[in-house]
Amino acid sequence: MIQKINIEDYFNLKGNMPLIDIRTPSEYQKGHIPNAINLPIFSNEERVKIGTTYKKIGREQAILLGFDVVGTKWRGFIEASLKIAPNKKICVHCWRGGMRSGAMAWALDFYGFEVYTINGGYKSYRNWVLQQFEKPYPIMILGGKTGSHKTTILNEIQMLGEQVIDLEGLAQHQGSAFGSRNMLQTISQEQFENKLMHQLRKMDLSKKIWIEDESVVIGNIGIPRFFWYQMQAAKVINLEIDLETRVAFLLETYGILDKDFLISATEHIRKRLGPLQTKNAIAAIQENRMEDFIRTVLVYYDKGYLRCIQKRNPETVFTLTLNYSDTKTVAEKIIEFSKDMN
Repeated sequence: MIQKINIEDYFNLKGNMPLIDIRTPSEYQKGHIPNAINLPIFSNEERVKIGTTYKKIGREQAILLGFDVVGTKWRGFIEASLKIAPNKKICVHCWRGGMRSGAMAWALDFYGFEVYTINGGYKSYRNWVLQQFEKPYPIMILGGKTGSHKTTILNEIQMLGEQVIDLEGLAQHQGSAFGSRNMLQTISQEQFENKLMHQLRKMDLSKKIWIEDESVVIGNIGIPRFFWYQMQAAKVINLEIDLETRVAFLLETYGILDKDFLISATEHIRKRLGPLQTKNAIAAIQENRMEDFIRTVLVYYDKGYLRCIQKRNPETVFTLTLNYSDTKTVAEKIIEFSKDMN
């Protein structure tokens, strides 16, 4: 039995029905529904070959070629699907809900599966994702100068039962020129948006959603426009933590990184840091004076943060000065402070 459903119907299905994405590995890598399992009906190369045949010769010849390509694969598809869905209930989608998902659904149904297909396929899911960003969300921003341990604090806030979205974690980047920490940012823009919406979809919109203050771009990833506008209009708790504490935190994270990476990242902000400060920062890295390096670049980052916070509506900015103790105590103070904000 094959049933056609829309994406919200799928999310509302009882139980954790497995979802298989039968697009090519390259399509899946670019972006996919979180938790979907890739079971490609065609390889990247096979899809190109079939697409070329469709354009140059015609639809019917492309279909015949598709049958030739897939002909020996059906047993493998069914065996893989049985491992994914032992109870023989499964949901299938391709790009537009067309021939690929139709063929897979037919084969699984013929074998005895209860099969669901998503109307419009992944394309309809992407349209749904982008529409969701236009909805209002109860955002609470945690701000503060570089080195204020905001991500660590937010993790603790989440452990205390609050709703938190870690944008930097989703983007695989910590937001500054040094934010990659010499690791490759592998997520695509599309998949970042999918993962962000996957988290937002599960949130209780009657309660606050805590998010760290971010620029519109995190590494190579942009925050969706309408969601960014909401972040800019949201209330902000502006943490004031003393310079020495921030330097100590940053030494733990960045003081141990590869020197060539740190020099390259410093060169990246040369125009904004200035030639003299850039020279001083690079010399400090080369001479292993990591605390001096951090103090030098913090001047630039602190000025940048102040410019950003001053652009906000002052009625939305609430400053909280803290003597940093343990993270849990800090998180508890921030949650209590948020309750008194008007």
